[in-house]
Amino acid sequence: MTEKEHLPKSNSTFLCNDLIDDKYNTMVSEKIAKELFQGNCCDACDENHNMLQVELDEKQKIVIAECKGLLGIQFCENSKNINLNIDDTIIIKTNSEYEFATVIETGKMVSFRRDKNANGNESLPLIDRIASEHDVEKHFNNIIESTEAKKTFIKLVSELSLEMKLVDIHFQFDRKKLFFFYTADGRVDFRELAKKLAAKFKTRIELRQIGVRDEAKRIGGIATCGREYCCTAFMASFKRITTDIAVENNISTSISKYTGPCGKLKCCLSFEIE
Repeated sequence: MTEKEHLPKSNSTFLCNDLIDDKYNTMVSEKIAKELFQGNCCDACDENHNMLQVELDEKQKIVIAECKGLLGIQFCENSKNINLNIDDTIIIKTNSEYEFATVIETGKMVSFRRDKNANGNESLPLIDRIASEHDVEKHFNNIIESTEAKKTFIKLVSELSLEMKLVDIHFQFDRKKLFFFYTADGRVDFRELAKKLAAKFKTRIELRQIGVRDEAKRIGGIATCGREYCCTAFMASFKRITTDIAVENNISTSISKYTGPCGKLKCCLSFEIE
């Protein structure tokens, strides 16, 4: 009996699928990075090769991390040269505030995306440390308390007769702020609500009105293609998707089929336009 046959069929199947996915994703990333950073080199640019390598090495100090708070998917500076891998949990610092995040991209792909982002001089959040067991425990406690805060929010909104739909709640890692993300048809006077929430939770309250696309991004889900929503999985910002893009994709006669769960045209329609 082989080693694989010793595994239960269900576990063996999941393990095999995970290994295939990891191997495939690694192969794709390596191939893209090779094409991007080596495929355009020629004899004429050899003299600039060393300078290019220095620039790339400097950019390796930047990773892409995902945070549930306002930062979302964000470039983060690894100024302390911490050895980081994808899926590592980290504590990041912006101004004097701290957030819990997960590394989702490292290496040369980060350099490419940063170049495409065209914002090379902006101030980036700093990676303070890899999350310890105590940090992870604190993070999960914040999630639990955020869940409890949902009941309080819904109760107060009902008492104050406010037209607000709660989408998500986020307790900042250092507990300096508590965010409530909501949707509404128009502007809402939530001053009294904010006072009551601050008195209840003894921290700074921020109520953020978001749009339907942001709502879909925060909630997440599985799209009609069978994969996770693009906005949830990797998109840091939204592009404007117009009917002109639909015409260019030859789907102008069946636009309703290409509407996402947010009620807007799917973001993926813009991927091949460039």
